[in-house]
Amino acid sequence: MKFTRRRAIIGGIVGGGFVGVGFWFARERDRLGGHTLFNPKAGEAGLNGWVKITRDNSVIVAVPRAEMGQGVQTALAMLVAEEMEARWDRIRIEDPPEDGVYRNVDILIDGLPFSPEETGTVVDVAHWMAGKLGGVLGVNATGGSTSVRDAWVPMRTAGAVARDLLLRAASRKASIPVADLIAVDGEIRRQDGGKVATFGELVDSIGELAARPPPPLKKPSEFKLIGTSPPRTDVPAKVAGTATFGIDVRLPGLLYGAVRNAPTFGGSATAFKLKQGGLLEGVEKVVIVPGGIAAIGKSWWRANKFLDEEVEVEWQVGPEPKLDSSTLWKRYEQLLETGEPALTRTSGSESKPEKAQTITATYRAPYLAHTPLEPMNCTAQIRAHEAGKQRLEVWMPNQSSTLMRLAAANTAGVSQSEVTVHTTFLGGGFGRRAEVDLVRQAVTCALAMPGRPVQVLWSREEDIRHDVYRPMALARWRAELDMTGAAPKLAGVAKRQVAQSPTDQFPTRTIGLPAQGKPEGNAVENPPYAFASYRLDAIVADGSVPVGFWRSVGHSHTAFFDESFVDELAHALAKDPLAFRRELLAGKPRHLKVLETAANEAGWGTPLPAGSGRGIAHRASFGSIVAQVAEVAVVDGKTLQVKRVTCAIDCGPVVNPAIVRAQMESGIVYGLSAALYGEITLANGAVEQSNFPDYDAVRLADAPAMSVHLVDTGASVLGGVGEPGTPPIAPAVANAIFAATGKRLRDLPLRFG
Repeated sequence: MKFTRRRAIIGGIVGGGFVGVGFWFARERDRLGGHTLFNPKAGEAGLNGWVKITRDNSVIVAVPRAEMGQGVQTALAMLVAEEMEARWDRIRIEDPPEDGVYRNVDILIDGLPFSPEETGTVVDVAHWMAGKLGGVLGVNATGGSTSVRDAWVPMRTAGAVARDLLLRAASRKASIPVADLIAVDGEIRRQDGGKVATFGELVDSIGELAARPPPPLKKPSEFKLIGTSPPRTDVPAKVAGTATFGIDVRLPGLLYGAVRNAPTFGGSATAFKLKQGGLLEGVEKVVIVPGGIAAIGKSWWRANKFLDEEVEVEWQVGPEPKLDSSTLWKRYEQLLETGEPALTRTSGSESKPEKAQTITATYRAPYLAHTPLEPMNCTAQIRAHEAGKQRLEVWMPNQSSTLMRLAAANTAGVSQSEVTVHTTFLGGGFGRRAEVDLVRQAVTCALAMPGRPVQVLWSREEDIRHDVYRPMALARWRAELDMTGAAPKLAGVAKRQVAQSPTDQFPTRTIGLPAQGKPEGNAVENPPYAFASYRLDAIVADGSVPVGFWRSVGHSHTAFFDESFVDELAHALAKDPLAFRRELLAGKPRHLKVLETAANEAGWGTPLPAGSGRGIAHRASFGSIVAQVAEVAVVDGKTLQVKRVTCAIDCGPVVNPAIVRAQMESGIVYGLSAALYGEITLANGAVEQSNFPDYDAVRLADAPAMSVHLVDTGASVLGGVGEPGTPPIAPAVANAIFAATGKRLRDLPLRFG
């Protein structure tokens, strides 16, 4: 990175961090929270801010991260149960209150503009200060594959401290020295195994016992629960149909809001006229909301139909009302040639061979929508309470209750202390539900209907046409081959890439911070390969199209660029793609073991039928290393079938193997849908796609057979699993198509035939 840019970024972190360092250290003593923080009710005893016990021997665990199918409730509860020695069948989950104790510090650290391989004083100071600043800000957020990583120490510590309190409570109750007691399977027992008390029998014995300094955490060899796959806590309710997603919220007097957003990006509604001069039966009000207009009625269908047929809207167009995809690609092509990089990274030493051959390849990735299965929705209700103040409640599937609370308060003109956010189950998130557009619209509708709850629900058409998209990107790789010897050698590589930056747009859009002009961090991580010389020039494009965080963020397109070009280099050097990667990963045993596991399990090098091929891709992201081998078949020279995907992952210590495997399979299918079908195109300043018929996804009948292999390399640091399964699949499939047909596809989606 250019030193001036890095100095500015780090200076901002350090400056902001030092403002709150004293506050952080004052609070660090209370990192666990007190007995009452988790709101213990009658018959419950709070052991700290993360754990309560009940008379019926239930152990209630605070899970501050959003459950969107990734199994976070189960994984985080396992951390507490392991150290506490609780019975898994007695574990219950509750949402905690809004408090800085439940902050996600890792999500801020992960946003720093450094590659995982970068070390040094600047990197260390930035990580340290980001951690301190994250502690001060106290942001509760779910994303970046950080939930388990962030909770690994604090929630295990909470379990260990809870166990210590229970041992001391039992000691006091039974007059037995603590040293003679152990916690086992939800009970306190004597060292010889004799029962002293169940956890529930100690509810009244906790009293005001003060927590002592945390006892040592278990060594991995002592784990009983971590590393196994107990039944997930969220599955029974989902199977029975009793789980509450945002769209399921039902409150007395509930009204429904249907929305039409402005046709062009950045547009707004300025006025409206009712065609028949008034409202129809079942429709209560029409309201201009941020970004569009809403009809509020007794049913969503009536409100939506009324908007379609009875409302004429005057629209203020956005800044680029004529923008189309062709124009935008030309703009990017010009930036690729002459644009000033916002970030430059170099490694190795560049030298020009006496006899050289230059290889270049240009790759494209389009805008992508998130399309979570549950439609976008938010329910809000505002009512007066004591002292004439207003109380605002919000129910919604979201990835940051902190941001939703802030946006709701600002929209309603009340303090954050007057806002309560209830986070429901999420029917998919993928980064989309960290945005605040729905809460702003729902609160605006609630203000128009005082005392009545209003549920704003977007149609799928509104969702696809008014998303915050995965950025489109353009990249050009260049390699110099040294041709002076008997066989060509790779001398050095360079890449220029152009994309908008979610890191710039998101803070501006959600909390009004000024844009910094820096690229999104995941999009500029260095490949792990030992190139003799490497240069990256990252150019940040401006534009009116809103972009946001999409599953695996920048890795979702840069992995395609990087791993496709590595395959092209292997072909140019007449080397096997696997063998070439092995050469480039020499000295990195973790990477090599993952790569070789995927290749071996896929049968790399064994014969395939005519018209079939295997492709391999490898990516380190979110602290984990993933390699995938895709096997494809081309039928009749034109129909592509992805037959099989073999995946290997090293994510460090594995909390729950079944969850890791499920997340890899989920990431593969999500990434494969984008690789084969995903493309958002523009015309006249608006999105052309509207629903699944023209924004398709992989169906069950077309899904490949998948196998996932967990690789233990002895790494002691946890990696993420929610996102790392997505990046390798597109290049693996593209490389397999080349192996099968000799045709190199450099544009996503992969259109064959």
